[in-house]
Amino acid sequence: MKELNPNAKIETKCLHAGYTPQNGDPRVLPIVQSTTYCFDSTQHIADLFDMPTEFMYSRFANPTCDAVEKKIAALEGGTGAMLTSSGQAANLLAVLNLCHAGDSIVAASAIYGGSINLFGVTLKKLGIECIWVPNHATEDEIQAAIKPNTKAVFGETLANPALVVFDIEKFARVAHNNGLPLIVDNTFATPILCRPIEFGADIIVHSTSKYLDGHAVQIGGVIVDSGKFDWAASGRFPEFTEPDESYHGVIYTRDFGSMAYIIKARMQLMRDFGCYPAAHSAFLLNLGLETLPVRMKQYCENALTVAKMLEQCDMVESVNYPGLESSPDYELAKKYLPLGCSGVMSLVIKGGRQTAMRFMDSLELASNVVHVADIRTCVLHPASETHRQLTDEQLVAAGINAGMIRLSVGLENVEDIIADLKQAFDKIR
Repeated sequence: MKELNPNAKIETKCLHAGYTPQNGDPRVLPIVQSTTYCFDSTQHIADLFDMPTEFMYSRFANPTCDAVEKKIAALEGGTGAMLTSSGQAANLLAVLNLCHAGDSIVAASAIYGGSINLFGVTLKKLGIECIWVPNHATEDEIQAAIKPNTKAVFGETLANPALVVFDIEKFARVAHNNGLPLIVDNTFATPILCRPIEFGADIIVHSTSKYLDGHAVQIGGVIVDSGKFDWAASGRFPEFTEPDESYHGVIYTRDFGSMAYIIKARMQLMRDFGCYPAAHSAFLLNLGLETLPVRMKQYCENALTVAKMLEQCDMVESVNYPGLESSPDYELAKKYLPLGCSGVMSLVIKGGRQTAMRFMDSLELASNVVHVADIRTCVLHPASETHRQLTDEQLVAAGINAGMIRLSVGLENVEDIIADLKQAFDKIR
């Protein structure tokens, strides 16, 4: 087969990017279930330890994973990607590839609770400060948070679970004016609904456990390098422009050009942390990616129908879904998410924490699980579950009310989803 046309539409890329079978090869991406690779000479292996440009050990790279990395990079419009063992690992390595003790990052406050803890607690222990700014901060307010030691700006396209839409262009302008890269977590939007690189983002991260997989069968993450940030011109990143003595003097900007960031992440951080996924996990992820465009369209359609119903329910204090005209982020959603706002929404039940928990326990079709962005409808109570490590003040900053429920609308018939919600409301009246 011929290589895929780089101008192919995204639906075609979901099926064909990353792996092109040659004459006699299997049509479906094969699982290369091996940790090791054979070579004809000792010198060949020695050369790879100087410059690992081939598969030599599956802690660095694996052919199955490599094909999926290429596919995701193509979907996001990046120059390269690296899979990780979880979304949290992707966030960690994305930051550590830029920062060391004594540095800082600026992050929007409405992001995933695990990321808040990672940045605000764990990175702090490593000597990296996180400076928080409101998602709707002005450019002057964002600028005021940046210090001489700041190395990156971070935000989520659609915040989990607050569903705040991140103004990518605004944060990118401030970041770039200071010679800083913008990292965007695009988990909920996926490249089907938004491609942040087109709006100025430099590095993309995903928890692939969510919509990219879609079936709740593997934990994983990915980092995508846009290849567009000029590390040399910034002047803030000598680790990219000066010799890396741990790899015999490699200079990433000189030797790898537009792929400097993602190659450095693999050669330094994946080498040392080893948080690489198994080939079988990448194979399952690829199956999810193949149907991503079809699924995202239906998620969005179902979710908007459900959100409109909940907006009229007398037991619901508020519904937060950017696709609703009542949403304060409706205009931002039209700009960044014109095809839809995913299947995830949050609602606040009247009566607070205990009433919200009773409602969830009354659902019959929807699953009460610690997960989101699944083919099956599921619910979660952030204040007592995923975000329970946050203080009341941090909950408010993250846009979380104690009565908030995160509802992830699945691919069941939307009439069945609505019937389940209505019967649960009837039980708690």
